[in-house]
Order: sequence, then C-alpha cells, then structure tokens
Amino acid sequence: MNARQQEVKRTQKVQTTMNKAAVIGGGFAGVECAAQLSKRGIKVDLFEMKPVRYSPAHKSENLCELVCSNSFKAIRVESAAGLLKAEMKMLGSVTVDCAEKSAVPAGGALAVDRDIFSSLVTERIANDENITIIRKEITEIPTGYDAVVIAAGPLVSDALANSIKELTGSTFLSFFDAAAPVVEADSIDMTKAFCQSRYDRGGDEDYINCPMNKEEYESFYNELVNAEIALLHEFDKKHIYEGCMPVEIMAKRGADTLRFGPLKPVGLRDPNTGHRPWAVLQLRKENREGTMCNLVGFQTNLKFPEQKRVFSMIPALKDAEFVRYGVMHRNTFLDSPRLLDGDFSMKAHPKIFFAGQITGVEGYMESAAAGIMAGINAAKRILGEETVILPQENMIGALARYISDSYVQNFQPMGASFGLLPPLPGKIRDKKERYAALAQRSLQIFSTQIID
Repeated sequence: MNARQQEVKRTQKVQTTMNKAAVIGGGFAGVECAAQLSKRGIKVDLFEMKPVRYSPAHKSENLCELVCSNSFKAIRVESAAGLLKAEMKMLGSVTVDCAEKSAVPAGGALAVDRDIFSSLVTERIANDENITIIRKEITEIPTGYDAVVIAAGPLVSDALANSIKELTGSTFLSFFDAAAPVVEADSIDMTKAFCQSRYDRGGDEDYINCPMNKEEYESFYNELVNAEIALLHEFDKKHIYEGCMPVEIMAKRGADTLRFGPLKPVGLRDPNTGHRPWAVLQLRKENREGTMCNLVGFQTNLKFPEQKRVFSMIPALKDAEFVRYGVMHRNTFLDSPRLLDGDFSMKAHPKIFFAGQITGVEGYMESAAAGIMAGINAAKRILGEETVILPQENMIGALARYISDSYVQNFQPMGASFGLLPPLPGKIRDKKERYAALAQRSLQIFSTQIID
C-alpha cells in the first residue's frame, strides 16, 4: 500500500470511528506523543497532575517544565545530541521548534529561557483542537481508550507507580539509582589493558581488565576520596543502599577497600608484566555489538567533570570517551528490554505504550524523541497500520533498540551517544571525522524513511 492509499485509509477511519487515546504526563514525552497522535487525526486526553499535585521537583503549572539544566546540549549534527535533534526536527518535533523560538545565547548548545519555552509548549498543545488537557492525578491505568501512553517521568507518583507495578510485575524498578559510567570501547587504550577471565575460567572476551600498579593506584585513590560530589535533592538523600554504594564512599572506608571490592586483582595476571596487578578495574560490554563498556562496580555520585578527571587516571582510560557518566538519584524506570518492543508498546499489552524517561532513555530530548515514536506508533496501532521502528543507524532508532534489546541484562538509563550506533565499515581513528561520518550516514538513511 503506497503513502496516498494509507492516507485515504486513515482519513476514512478517522471519519467513521471515534479514535481516542490517553496520554499520561505533560512533560517532554507526553506533549510530543500527544502532538503526533493529533497530527494523525486521533483525539487525545492529555492528563497532567499539576497544579492539583506537584512532584518534589516541579513548581510551575506549565507543561514541559524544566527542572534541571536549561540546555538541550549541542546543536552541531556531528554530536550525538545535535544528530538527535536533527532527526526529531524531521519528524516535526514540538519541543525542538519551541526551543529554537525561546533560545538564549549558549555557544554551540541549544539553551532556552525556561519560562518562555514551557509557555510556548503549553500554548501550542492547549490550542490543538484534537488535544484536551485534563488537570488531574491519574492513579490507575485508564480504560475505555483505543490506546494508552504512559509518559509519567522518573518522578511518577506513588499511586500510579503501584498501578504500573501491578501491570508489569516485579520488573518495574523504583529505587535510589547509583549507576556506573560507560565508555566507548574504541577509546580504551588496549596497550594498557588486557582481556582475561579470573582464574582462566573461560569467556576471556567478556571483560577488559584495566590494571594499576601500586603507585598508580595510590594516586588514583587520593584523587577519588577528595573529588567533588554532586549535591542531591532532599527526596534523594534517604535512599542509599549498600548494594549500590558509590565507589567514592566505599573508598573512604579505607585505602584497601576497593582492592578487596570492585578493583580486586585476584585471579588475574597482566600479560605485559607477567604478575598480578596491584588493582584492576574491569570493563564489561554494555551492548551486543561491544561498542560500549561499563565500569563494573563503579557506581558514583561524583560531578561529571570529576568523573572524567579521576577515572581517566586509570592508564587504560587516559583518553576514554564517556558515553554516560555515573548518576545517583531517585529514578523510576522500567526493565524495558523485558517489557517493551522497539515501537515502545508493551509486549504483553500492545495497546499500552510507554514514553520518556520511564522507558530508560536519559535526557530532555531523548525523552521527547521517545514520545514522538510512541505517539506515531500508538496512532498507527489505533488505525490498524504497522508500527515503525527506525533503523539502528539512526539515533532515535538506536535508542529504541537499546531500551528493547534483550541482550542488555543490568539495564540502566542511556542518553544519545554515538556508542549506540553500529560501527562504520572502515575504522576511522580521528574522533571528529568518525562522528561526522556516523552523522552523515544516519541522516542519509533517515532521509529515505517515509513516516506518514
């Protein structure tokens, strides 16, 4: 069926049926989702609990309230953030358009006047004749709709969280999250690292070992225990669990604590020296392709520049490119690889979709992109059409694949990164040239996609 035939079919369905969707949450994902549904002729009830109830981080009645930074990161398409926004613009993003209209000077980044931005988004959605904004707290999954999209965000209310937990089972996660950093595999100095399993038990390709001698470890340790820690919200401070103890707190228990914990060298032998290292950081594949690696056991709450500075003291990570920095905060997200398909619908309940940070994407624009795709696919499901999953060479497609990839076991939220994209056929060592080539490939592929 060609695009014109699909458009005729859609128009007929809109005219003969009462297609209606519910979208829960008026943040970045929710507004993008509602806008995409409306564009396809679907009536939308957009539920936003403000001002009836506020989360601990929200103060304004407006939709798309910014609670942290006012920056949406880099503009240039040769960056992961810039490529993501370029793809979103091609899909008619509301938030990117409003961001450009409310931009403030920020060098190479897209930053906004937060009040003007949220006002513009709110006005745009409120004036859409297909969207009804309903100001009330939703405590249960709505029924009676042709599709439901849950875009409640990481600070979802306890009542709705319990309802989602009943729907998804014990795989729904809500806890104080201390996640380890992730680096690009190509940026690891393998002349100062080695692949080996403990006690030569097999699976030597599963872990990359980054050794340190006594002097290197002591220098690293001293900087780690004196590094600057990020401040926490009051509602975050009461949820520290021993099972995800930040590495900098663990280190303060004694100089050798890490050497008997995440940096233990037991059962390993450095082929460059023939001896057991003084300490070893292990890296583990983060994705199926092995383009990203997780710093095993290195959950942290250090400020991002401090993570780069201190962790780069480990010789093999001297020039490491960080795909994701460690974070530590209250976070509510699904174990999406077990629950969601790449179109953001539930495997077990195809008419229920999730969007935004609750799916495990991290960041304003990433949440908005998830909302775009959830909205497009919820509309397609209502209209009896096939849903769309963009190719993994596209940044949006790569994010969708990450949150639905069953290979990922210890699932943690992820933002846009070139490490998510499949490698290029030929190896390009220069980082800027490699990123530019990845962006060019993505946009070329994206330009061939027809998403009506």
